[in-house]
Amino acid sequence: MMQVFRNITAHRSTWCEVWFCLALLAVFLPIKIYPLVFLVAAVFFACDTKVWLRHHWVVSLAVFTGYATVVFLMGLPSEQRALTNFLKLLVNFTFLYATSAWLAQRHNGRLLDRVDITLQVVLALSLLQLLVYHQATGFRWLAGAASSAQGSALYQSGTYFWGLDDKNMFGARIALLGFIFVLLPVVRRQSLVWWRIVAVFALAWLSLSRTPVVALLLGTGCLVWLVATTRWRVAIGVLVALALPLVARYVIRVENITASNDGMGVRLTYWKAFFEHFSNISPWGNGFMSGGDFLSRYAAFYHGEPHIHNTFMSCYLDFGIVGIVSYVLFLCYYFLFGAQKWGGRWFWWLASIPLVAIMMILYSGYDNDIVLYLALVSLLGSAGPVPMKPWKGRAA
Repeated sequence: MMQVFRNITAHRSTWCEVWFCLALLAVFLPIKIYPLVFLVAAVFFACDTKVWLRHHWVVSLAVFTGYATVVFLMGLPSEQRALTNFLKLLVNFTFLYATSAWLAQRHNGRLLDRVDITLQVVLALSLLQLLVYHQATGFRWLAGAASSAQGSALYQSGTYFWGLDDKNMFGARIALLGFIFVLLPVVRRQSLVWWRIVAVFALAWLSLSRTPVVALLLGTGCLVWLVATTRWRVAIGVLVALALPLVARYVIRVENITASNDGMGVRLTYWKAFFEHFSNISPWGNGFMSGGDFLSRYAAFYHGEPHIHNTFMSCYLDFGIVGIVSYVLFLCYYFLFGAQKWGGRWFWWLASIPLVAIMMILYSGYDNDIVLYLALVSLLGSAGPVPMKPWKGRAA
């Protein structure tokens, strides 16, 4: 009888790991079945979880979710997009809690190997998708896009089969999952694998989005700095100083950064409207997905986006003080929980950098990319404390 119970438990654990990898794959499919996959995965995780988490981040997330639900029900927006995003909020946060609780009470070595293989498949298909995009335009922009509009023109719906047909969102996903791909050998073997870094940067460049390149530069730059010896840190400092003008011109495209047809110029205009008309935002929030109405009223120009291109501004605009405070506490406590449970404070600090960098210019706050990234960081962190200190002879 005991052997039968062990076999059932082992099979259940295996199925949970399969569903975790399927959830990772599902967000890249053109048919949006990921909410169903997330919910089924959450049920499997719940059945395999013995102890539920009661940390401060759980309370903060519950406050944010509860308040967002109250705001949504009070406003009851009739738009299909608003209802879809509200359901996305509930599904994604349910998945995050179930996944985090499941990961926190088990050994995840086998799952790390399976996720590594899954990420290789995901990134290989992402490369194929980007090459198909570029092939359709005659490979004219392999050297980079001259403008945001040119970069967006790459994403033709007729050639879309994997990931997203949106430049910034696809680029952000490449950056977040690409950084996890870079960190996997760091937590498993305490080594940097340079081909992974090169491959992820190549994908980010081919996406024609500045977002992933900048986020990866920040994340991998800090990673290399933390594990480099003093001699290499000096060399890195010199290299950064020499490369900065090139990065500013060809990656950030600083000469166009304030233009009305530039993605960053649009963001700056929206943020300016947020601060200049801050008094028109209720301390309790203006309502679920109120970004479009606010920007159409107060921004110098408006291109129809449903949010303000900044997670934290969007939280305050929609949900006021309760929303922004509970959301920030949720993020801070989530990373603090990982550092306290598994150790490796510097690893958790490092893992937060690309996410926060992207959240400053994208996302609503309850996107599937965010919850997947947080779940993957917990998976990596559960491997044990990673000594983020100078390594010698550990690069590959």
